[in-house]
Amino acid sequence: MSTAPVVPLPLSRLRERTSEKWREYPDDILPLFVAESDFPLAPAVTAALHAAVDRGDTGYTASRTPIGAAYAGFAERRFGWRVDPSRIRTTADVSMGVVELLRRLTTPGDRVVVTPPVYPPFYELVAEAGAACERVPLVETDAGWRLDLAGIDAALSAGARAVLLCNPHNPTGTVHPAETLAALAALAARHGAAVVSDEIHAPLTQPGTAFTPFLAAAPAAAEIGFAVTSASKAYNLAGLKCALMITAGQRPAALVRSLPAEVEWRTGQFGVIAGSAAFSEESDSWLDGVLLTLDRNRRLLSGLLAAHVPGARYREPDAGYLAWIDFSALGWGGDPARAILRDAKVALHFGPHFGAEGRGHARLNFACGEEVLADAVRRIGALAESTDRS
Repeated sequence: MSTAPVVPLPLSRLRERTSEKWREYPDDILPLFVAESDFPLAPAVTAALHAAVDRGDTGYTASRTPIGAAYAGFAERRFGWRVDPSRIRTTADVSMGVVELLRRLTTPGDRVVVTPPVYPPFYELVAEAGAACERVPLVETDAGWRLDLAGIDAALSAGARAVLLCNPHNPTGTVHPAETLAALAALAARHGAAVVSDEIHAPLTQPGTAFTPFLAAAPAAAEIGFAVTSASKAYNLAGLKCALMITAGQRPAALVRSLPAEVEWRTGQFGVIAGSAAFSEESDSWLDGVLLTLDRNRRLLSGLLAAHVPGARYREPDAGYLAWIDFSALGWGGDPARAILRDAKVALHFGPHFGAEGRGHARLNFACGEEVLADAVRRIGALAESTDRS
């Protein structure tokens, strides 16, 4: 039986939600900024949460939960990656996991490599851990974006102690190739540095692209690497607070085991329940349907931009539901999302927040209905037309 696309909820229903996406702006704004999706929850997740409420299962998160085994099964089915559930610990969210790991991998003032344009909180997380960002921007080629391995090598040679990797990359949707990740692991091992890989968008890798978990890229990766992930992006569970810190090698595993118990206590009970259901085999068909919808939307966006905003530049992402759009040619300045919000009534994520490389760019969330996406691009197109006339 073929998989059916998952249909996003209608705008009228979505505006009943009380999350950030639907409360930051008034109702005349189309919100395509924050990374929340407009899909109904996976049925297995809905059932698990309803059952938990029915039994009053709202106490403390247990020291032993099923989510490690659930994720291990998911990783083997989806990525061909065998994970030892005993080497998975939970915490509240990916950002918290990143900070706690960096605190133990660096000393105050150490430098951590980040690869802009990149998820804006990375800059704050490095600072929260007491370290400083060493910027090594992605390189854009005709084939897409790639890590600047020579630049990372130079940064590590100059004393940077860790690399904070985004895999798949936010905002470009780049899935780093296995050979690139293996080369990164070799660099880090040679310099005695660590790699912390944020893999939160990995479940949303399109079937035509192979996702390689960093820890599986090479034997060296297992010895110097840490992965942090969650069901929150693919299954829209960010408010439930559960992320996984995963290791493969002995020394990284020992470091994660040494984290204070309080790091794990911060995990949300409903996050564990929902995440376990999300990573179960029962939710695979739902995820496949979401990927079909996202594939349709990433291609639809190409056509809409070509028709209504031909000056915009956009490369279809290989993973996730975030589009990185270059509006530089439109004359809307370094932060075009400001003009788009004010004059087109469409909320996008502000490009410069991702780093200096984001000037002239904005990030658009296309995990929405076709009619919402079309309306948003038509509004932006009308703004482009009015700009041309003025």
